[in-house]
Amino acid sequence: MQSSNQLQDLLRSVNRKSYPAYKSLKGIYQFDRYQLSIDHVQGDPFASPSHISVRISHKDAGFPADYYKDQLTRTTLADFLTRQFEQQVNRYTFRAKGSGKSGLISVTHCGQEVLPRTACEISDQGVTARFFVGFPANGRTINSGELEKIFFEFLPVCMQKAFLYRNLNKKELEQAIFLAEDQAFIRKELEKRSLVAFVNDGAVLPRESGISSRPMKDCVAFVSPESLRISMELPHKGTITGMGIPKGITLIVGGGYHGKSTLLGALELGVYNHIAGDGREYVITDATAQKLRSEDGRFVKDVDISLFINDLPNKKDTHCFSTEDASGSTSQAAGIVEGMEAGSLVFLLDEDTSATNFMVRDAFMQQIIRREKEPITPFLERAGDLYEKSGISTILVAGSSGAFFHIADTIIQMDNYLPVDITASTKALCRDYPLSSSHAPAFQIPSSHRIMTKTAPAPGRRTNYYGRPQTQTQPERLKVKTHGRDGFSLGKQEIDLRYIEQLIDSEQTAALGLLLKYAIEHLIDGKKTVREIVEFLAGKLQKEGLAFLSEGYISCGYAMPRIQEIYSCFNRYRRP
Repeated sequence: MQSSNQLQDLLRSVNRKSYPAYKSLKGIYQFDRYQLSIDHVQGDPFASPSHISVRISHKDAGFPADYYKDQLTRTTLADFLTRQFEQQVNRYTFRAKGSGKSGLISVTHCGQEVLPRTACEISDQGVTARFFVGFPANGRTINSGELEKIFFEFLPVCMQKAFLYRNLNKKELEQAIFLAEDQAFIRKELEKRSLVAFVNDGAVLPRESGISSRPMKDCVAFVSPESLRISMELPHKGTITGMGIPKGITLIVGGGYHGKSTLLGALELGVYNHIAGDGREYVITDATAQKLRSEDGRFVKDVDISLFINDLPNKKDTHCFSTEDASGSTSQAAGIVEGMEAGSLVFLLDEDTSATNFMVRDAFMQQIIRREKEPITPFLERAGDLYEKSGISTILVAGSSGAFFHIADTIIQMDNYLPVDITASTKALCRDYPLSSSHAPAFQIPSSHRIMTKTAPAPGRRTNYYGRPQTQTQPERLKVKTHGRDGFSLGKQEIDLRYIEQLIDSEQTAALGLLLKYAIEHLIDGKKTVREIVEFLAGKLQKEGLAFLSEGYISCGYAMPRIQEIYSCFNRYRRP
């Protein structure tokens, strides 16, 4: 380790040299209260910026030990510090001048949810923050005087204001920690009380717009129906009341634009903790809950969809079903079975994004097309068995078919964004509109022993002296390129994650890319199953975080996905 004075000397020695001379700065330098590490230096001022990390000990940072006593508080503290650091960094980005990305200082922008991120991590030793810096240059000639400003003027101010406890808003930080502990308490209460979700009175569910996750101003606050209202005594906030959604089958109905999908959307994201002021801080859903939908054209590999689909006209085996181009019904059947494999105990469905023929068949259709001619057993006939025999609850938004009223245990009508419990009155009406008798095939839990394979790598290419291509014996190294939240490319293959609706951050997508790359390069051997590989990775993530995926160092720009999203990603990887 070198001193900050030595870094200054190095900076002055490379000034006005060609840009690659910046590579000599790579290393760790001791500043007054922290260590600065230059982990990766960009190739030129127009390339992706350089990777920087800083480490400060708990003694120097000064945070109370209770604020990093367990994973929950560490994640919350790291999220709080990342938001503080971003505020400080934004005051200085591009104040150092030059070409291309010269002077850029960039750190993760956090959304409304609290996620474990590589941008800031808390260990037993202290706090590590990671960010990007564009090393300044004029053209491709080093301007190290501007980089000296960043490291010796701008960064020390940012560090002092964002990472030293004495300079932070102590009350605001305490409230963030207390909120996280209250949220964890509610999650434990869900299981104790046989609930799958909780929505507090006063919650603000509508969002500002379709492209914003901020709360809508001047909207109707949530008020739970008296019959579903429960009370909890939280460790810090004290008494809180709200709607408890019990295990079983819950149906959400109502007129158009009355808040059905808004409630379901809040429940989808209730698997994550939210920051204070979001409006959904106390909207908590079972952590394994999974939003499912039809997905025409998706890849499906070796999935037992016989619970829903059998006796296809082409005699294709649905006990081990594969397709390059799934229909709406087969994709949704596969999604449910894959969700069961991922350990989900709550399925969230919206009639609007589901395959109609998969969800329900009315009496008239059953009279026209007899059961022996219909390969699909609709979800309507399986939802009860999923709960009674597999313990999987369903929350379903419906607006067109009344058949679901007959199987629902709880029926909530959204009326101008306010919920009304209409279970008793609707069940009375059901007696006047009975369902036609159906004889669904016997329920069998799908088998799952899906061997994970990988696409054969393309051999690397190079040219000889005459420009003719030559084949290398070593395959090309896989590269990951993230396309926002919607997916990533791995080598030449595109992994489409647009319909994984609980994937909320592009940094989670980036992490999924690294996880799949790691699995292909180290774990997939033609013998291990999808479950074995994903469970192994989940165990590594729990023990080591995302650091094990890196080669030498981990950079800013990755966030922890849930195990459900890891399964979803791996299931969409096209392979032989």
